[in-house]
Amino acid sequence: MDSERHNSKSEKGTSPFITHEASGSATWRQWGANLDANSIDQMVNACSLPVSVQGALMPDAHLGYGLPIGGVLATDNAVIPYAVGVDIACRVKMSVYDMPPSAIVGQSKRLINAIERETRFGIGASFRKRHDHEVMEADWSFSPVTSRFKDKAHAQLGSSGSGNHFVEFGVLTLDHDDLDLKAGTYLALLSHSGSRGTGAQVCQHYSRLARELHPELPKQLHHLAWLDLDHDAGREYWDAMQLMGRYAEANHAIIHRQVARHIGAKVICDIENHHNFAWKETHEGLDVIVHRKGATPAGAGTIGIIPGSMATSCYVVRGLGSPESMDSAAHGAGRVMSRRQAKRTYRWAHVRPMLKERNVTLLSAGLDEVPNVYKDIDSVMANQSDLVEPIATFQPRIVKMAPEGEKAED
Repeated sequence: MDSERHNSKSEKGTSPFITHEASGSATWRQWGANLDANSIDQMVNACSLPVSVQGALMPDAHLGYGLPIGGVLATDNAVIPYAVGVDIACRVKMSVYDMPPSAIVGQSKRLINAIERETRFGIGASFRKRHDHEVMEADWSFSPVTSRFKDKAHAQLGSSGSGNHFVEFGVLTLDHDDLDLKAGTYLALLSHSGSRGTGAQVCQHYSRLARELHPELPKQLHHLAWLDLDHDAGREYWDAMQLMGRYAEANHAIIHRQVARHIGAKVICDIENHHNFAWKETHEGLDVIVHRKGATPAGAGTIGIIPGSMATSCYVVRGLGSPESMDSAAHGAGRVMSRRQAKRTYRWAHVRPMLKERNVTLLSAGLDEVPNVYKDIDSVMANQSDLVEPIATFQPRIVKMAPEGEKAED
């Protein structure tokens, strides 16, 4: 019999979570009420798998493939490619500079030129003059996918992709000394992207293999097919996922290195975290594989970044280490409508007044990424006050995303 228990308070905070229990299924909890019904159905399905141990659904949850975006799932010695996600190891990185935030106005052309020249947006985005990074010297030959796509990955190294990926300058505000910085305002660069086309190919190849290994799964569970980590296929995917993590990290490292050089700035603080990944962790005394698909690691003391939209606040946070969420939190604001619906609903005339009011210069983006398609980031933060503590805010000022007409790959 299915049941729910409402918890009004945890030891670390006051935001409520709901515990879901069902006979024969793993227990899972959700943060925030009135979540997308499709994402809840997907969480129920995920927790019904025989390898599932525990689940959690973050307040930014919305529909994904297999596991919902904002879904956290612990499994027993098994990894689920679509519970990791298509954009493996997608991450957010912030560099804080020794330049004053007034440079956003006084040196706007220089900052805009840095973004336009030092990265590329779009599904096929690549560089003729390739960037060097030690990740390309790693072993890519252990998997047929990474071996085949190594050259393409090298050409795309330092690019940003499409969908909800961005590179933006903005103002970081600390009300108190923290992050080894004095209280005050700073110029900062924020980027969001992942492992590009190669990561997507890794996901698709191993998810297809997982489905072939589990023909017994009903149709609604196809995208939740898993790979046993004691078998060659599971170990191979795990190694490919780890490589894509290093590759995604290298993408951001190059973007931030090139931008800093372009504007002649010194980085005085560097923050980074990733999602769309699986970790080997111990929870409630059990060794498990924790998938965080569009969810941010939030162990006690862990520093993370939770963006809103192109015109709303981003939060730098410190994790509170909630056992109920398996040390996880939201990774962003979360969508409230599909990309197709967004393009039918909005026109730039609806958005430009808001951007102007908030002093945002938008270099490029699609209508499916306008602020209105996202949840209120402050409400999301309020719904996870027991998971993370905000320590700084970032306000976007110069924003670049993939241009209109690009297909999303997030």
